[in-house]
Amino acid sequence: MNSGHALLLFSAVFFAVASYAILFSAFLPLTGIIVFDALAQDTHYKYFTILLIPTTAYFVIANWVGWQYYRNS
Repeated sequence: MNSGHALLLFSAVFFAVASYAILFSAFLPLTGIIVFDALAQDTHYKYFTILLIPTTAYFVIANWVGWQYYRNS
């Protein structure tokens, strides 16, 4: 499996888990899987852990662009 397929697979799994944690866990019963049940019962940190990834990616990209502006000025 090359890195493109791995990235696509990881993105799809992350999207499914994040959708369950934020949207569907309020309407569905507990699953019996410890990690999913912990996300469903939590009211604060499930949003923090899910939103940490895009926020980190934004700051990494913004810092990289700023560094490129600095190097090329």
